[in-house]
Amino acid sequence: MSLEADLARWREHLTRFAALLGSPPDRHAAPAPEAVPDHCLIFAPHPDDECIVGALPLRLRQEAGWRVTNVAVTLGSNAERREARWAELLDACGVLGFGCMRVGEQGLSDVRADAVQPGQVQALVALLAEHRPALVLAPHALDDNPSHRGVHQLVVQAIAAAKLDTVLALTEFWSTQAAPNALVESSIADTARLIAALERHTGEIERNPYHLRLPAFLADAVRRGGELVLGAGEAPPDFAFATLYRLVACRAGQPAGDLPRRVLPADRALSSALLTH
Repeated sequence: MSLEADLARWREHLTRFAALLGSPPDRHAAPAPEAVPDHCLIFAPHPDDECIVGALPLRLRQEAGWRVTNVAVTLGSNAERREARWAELLDACGVLGFGCMRVGEQGLSDVRADAVQPGQVQALVALLAEHRPALVLAPHALDDNPSHRGVHQLVVQAIAAAKLDTVLALTEFWSTQAAPNALVESSIADTARLIAALERHTGEIERNPYHLRLPAFLADAVRRGGELVLGAGEAPPDFAFATLYRLVACRAGQPAGDLPRRVLPADRALSSALLTH
């Protein structure tokens, strides 16, 4: 099936789902590409994380012309599947329009928060020094998967060692984070693209068809984000799908404070201004 057919199929399904949630029709932000686009690096613990947490980078690429590169920190624990997972990852990133690179030939192995290795940190420092990204995505410290927690520690230590000025966007999947400050809407078209990309990880969804559950995950972020970002007792936003992040400013590699809380609907084009206080 072609990408266009995939997107049309998912958009039809999602439109029906959004109608059940009482969401208004799909909306499109007018593109506003920036003269000098910034660069976002997604440090993905596994191939497929780029799809699950990719709402913000996808919108920055489409609406502000940003470069987005997925960094495959690992290619999974099954050594026999690593080349296949790399091929699937390249396919998925192609759907999203993301660049893709891996750390080393086979990705890193044994990435754990309690056993961070200096060589692993230095590999990430080299990437950060080369690309100087304005935005870095990594799991939050308590995301409940050993590789996710390990990647969090690697990225935080690498940002510090590189003395990088950037914004760190903490993501969630295996467990929620305590203090998200950005709720980023995905339009129906963007949600369809994220799911179509996730479908490219064929070996994983054969084992567990979690791509079918991604809309529910994004819908639940709206439920939680309505109060966690807007405030307790506030009415939730009137859109169906979104992703929660915690945006933290880093100066010379050290945390310098959270960015202001904000809801970013799809009918307002994103720009680099969202990374400022």
